[in-house]
Amino acid sequence: MADMGRTDPGLPGLRLLQLISPNLPTGAFTYSQGLEWAVECGWIQNRDNTRHWLQSVLDDSLQTLELPILIRLFNAAGNNSHSEFQHWTHWLYASRETAELRNEEQQRARALLMVLRQLPDSEHWPELEDWQSSLRRCQLAGYALAAQRWQIPLEDLLVGYTWSWLENAVAAAIKLVPLGQTEGQSLLYRFSTEINTAVEHALALDDDAIGASTPALAIASSLHETQYSRLFRS
Repeated sequence: MADMGRTDPGLPGLRLLQLISPNLPTGAFTYSQGLEWAVECGWIQNRDNTRHWLQSVLDDSLQTLELPILIRLFNAAGNNSHSEFQHWTHWLYASRETAELRNEEQQRARALLMVLRQLPDSEHWPELEDWQSSLRRCQLAGYALAAQRWQIPLEDLLVGYTWSWLENAVAAAIKLVPLGQTEGQSLLYRFSTEINTAVEHALALDDDAIGASTPALAIASSLHETQYSRLFRS
């Protein structure tokens, strides 16, 4: 699975930066994950409201659903176990509570697969074809496969993915709440101190404890599907 032609010891870190970059063309910036409706209805009006919203998603979804499943996808890819890999992609997709969130999952998964297929060494990467049913269903599948291929350490991947989520969420809040750029940086600074804690929690989680409990996000996402005027994709 690993890219055995690598000789530069700093390359995995650079590959991780590429994978989590806002410039990666997977469309992450086009989704608000319910935040737009939460602002529209008055749930979120300022920085403190935004902080509470992000905290709830970090505590009750990122560290209990996405990160634990990313761990299992990474391990399945390392063990070359497509059946296990497929199991966890289905689990994550089934955990998405609204049509909007499921559509986002698949659209971003397909976009990431397209990016990986167009990389210079993709012809030496058989999983991109053999495992494409999973890679098209769940965006974390592509992250896990790429991290194994590029020898990115698991904990670095988890930290990077969480930072990517946080950066996209704060960028959406800056547009919607609205927040100033300085307030946005303050939120990033505050939450960056909690990322390692979230990763440690995810690493310790058993299979039967995996799941999300974010009813406000689910309600906001379902209502955003029919919101009349919006900036973000549904």
